[in-house]
Amino acid sequence: MNRLGIESPRGLVAFAALTGCLVTMAVAALTGAGGVFAAAGLAGCGCELLLHRTAPGLMARLGRLHMGATSRFEFRCVLLLLLLGRLHVTGPIGLAAAMTLVLCLLAGQALHAALTTLIRRRRALAVAARNIDLRRLDISDRPPRRLTEWPGQRILVYELSALLGLTASLTTGDARWVVAALTLAAGSSLITVVALVPYLVRATRRLPGAAEVLAEVDAWLIHHRPRTVLYFSGPRDRADQVTRWLGPVAALHTPSLVILRERELLEALEPTPLPVLCVPSAAHLSQLDLSGVRVALYPANTGRNIHLLRIPTMQHVFLAPGDGDETAAVDPYSKVYDQVWVAGEAGRRRYVQAAVGVDEADIVEIGRPQLDGLRVAGAGHAPAPTPLPTVLYAPTRDLTAGEPIVQALLKSERPVRVLYRPHPPTGHRSPEDHAAHRHIVALIQAANERRAAEALAANAVGKGTFAADALSADALAAEALGGDAVTPDAFVEEPEDAQAAHTDTPHTDTPHTEALRTEALCTEAARHRAELAKRIAALDARLRRADADEAMLTRDRAAPDPALLTEAEGLRREWHQAHWAASPPWLHQVIEGDTPTLHSCFDQADLLIGDPSDVVGDFLATLKPYALITPAGLGEEEFRRQNVMARAAYPLGPGASGMQNLLRPLFDPSLDELRAARHEVKGFLLGPATPPSIQRFTDAVDALAEKGEAVVRLRDLHTASPPGAGRWSITR
Repeated sequence: MNRLGIESPRGLVAFAALTGCLVTMAVAALTGAGGVFAAAGLAGCGCELLLHRTAPGLMARLGRLHMGATSRFEFRCVLLLLLLGRLHVTGPIGLAAAMTLVLCLLAGQALHAALTTLIRRRRALAVAARNIDLRRLDISDRPPRRLTEWPGQRILVYELSALLGLTASLTTGDARWVVAALTLAAGSSLITVVALVPYLVRATRRLPGAAEVLAEVDAWLIHHRPRTVLYFSGPRDRADQVTRWLGPVAALHTPSLVILRERELLEALEPTPLPVLCVPSAAHLSQLDLSGVRVALYPANTGRNIHLLRIPTMQHVFLAPGDGDETAAVDPYSKVYDQVWVAGEAGRRRYVQAAVGVDEADIVEIGRPQLDGLRVAGAGHAPAPTPLPTVLYAPTRDLTAGEPIVQALLKSERPVRVLYRPHPPTGHRSPEDHAAHRHIVALIQAANERRAAEALAANAVGKGTFAADALSADALAAEALGGDAVTPDAFVEEPEDAQAAHTDTPHTDTPHTEALRTEALCTEAARHRAELAKRIAALDARLRRADADEAMLTRDRAAPDPALLTEAEGLRREWHQAHWAASPPWLHQVIEGDTPTLHSCFDQADLLIGDPSDVVGDFLATLKPYALITPAGLGEEEFRRQNVMARAAYPLGPGASGMQNLLRPLFDPSLDELRAARHEVKGFLLGPATPPSIQRFTDAVDALAEKGEAVVRLRDLHTASPPGAGRWSITR
């Protein structure tokens, strides 16, 4: 199903039904079975609508195979004419009228597609921007979405009209019904075409050309003089490579600019106060006045970096990825940059030992500014301990090795809570990984059902349970709901005589009362989370307007709205707090997608299980214990020798061997033998704790900008004409 782009059994059934309807319509048209044709056509319309909603990937794939909605519509129109010819209901004149109307309808659809394409291409400006004032360009509005989008649904309306007219003609024997229905469909199609013409004229005459747009951008660049540029080129699914650096660059005290090369990246980019410029064409990029930029930061090694690397007045820096992968980003291309910035000593040694042409003097250690906000074990601001330790399993590869790990965690002698958060591409790279992922999810769901049943049974007899003993849920929920927004006693009603006795006798909660209290708090937190999700969706709709195209967003996003960005950040922070408070602390969770964030999971976890990757490298910043899966056939000592982070990790052998020894430090911290090793490895991989990484990053940018200024002054000095040199002077 997944290879077809069908994501649910319902979509598969709808696709099979649609195929059957098309075959039935063809047979009915050839045999003259009008009633069967109409019934199959109406059923096919329903299947088309269902597939548009449940399997958009399949519809897109059919379009690429030239079997899209328009092709299917044309095929059904031909079948309708064939049926009318076989039935002789319309007569020669009626059949000719029907053929003419069908041709008008198809011509209207073709004209509509052509006009829509022309308008879209003409409205594609030479550059797209966010938080850059280009309002003087006088960019007009796009056509309404109802005129340009949803062509498949619009075609279904036309087809439904024709089928209803056919049904009426078959019932009454009057051909005028089908002719009237076709007239309505053809007229509606032509009306949409006529409505698009003014927008095409406006796009052709009023929208600025490339020269005018670039001149306006140059005027903005000259006025704001950005000193630092964050430059990125790559596919949409790699947008996180640039997104992770938006915060550190926004924290610089000098003006900065983000330059993207692909238009689709603008949609994937998170809201930011930084000015963003998307310049797809290398020729247009070369025409921009970037003479004031002194530092260019590159989060990725891509071929299109060369378009900015050619500018000699900039100091070019490659931001090397995290040090979770020992072979990351060590290639000869790195020597084209003036400097390479790494997190710690491990990155420096990696480049020196690789001998790819990067001088050690050009390697700068800046730490990982993105990790400065993580909760560090023993730092005094970690959350209150929970009755059940939390184990985060975050694989980035080979999910088949994860099944025994999850089984061992779920069956451990002393219970733990499991958070399963695979890396987004994991589970989709191979059928084996996908099957293992579904099996792991099923194991966790079954374990949750068992725990819920145990909790209910224990509450019924008044014994303590996971939920009843989870006193930390009160604190979590109170924090998520605004501190004193909810009090536990508010959810437990007591008899009047018991309330009167409070002043005379001490209050002792029973396990059943504690369970009710926790359940009520989780319910309230879940309600609060749902409200926050609605507010976040409304805010995202304001930040990412669905009714505006790229040109309109370039016009309307002239400046950042600090209040809006602050509100969005606050709502997301509250949502994460409410998310964790909405579930009992004993409930295992499967986390797929972007929320909760990986760093939020780090804050919840007491232990991480993973493979050598940036995920484990980032978790190392928390100084909490972690385990690495030892590859089969590789001894523990050799594994530690090959992987630096393995020297502070608890090894987990094939088949989850050693799981019980791994979990013991969670219940008795004195058994944590690798605490000192984690401090040492963290300093080696991520750099020292002080000064903070963001300060080291800022200092490195400032120092390199000063170096860039010196280089520019020296270059200007060498290119200046000597005093007294004239047109006829000759140097001997």
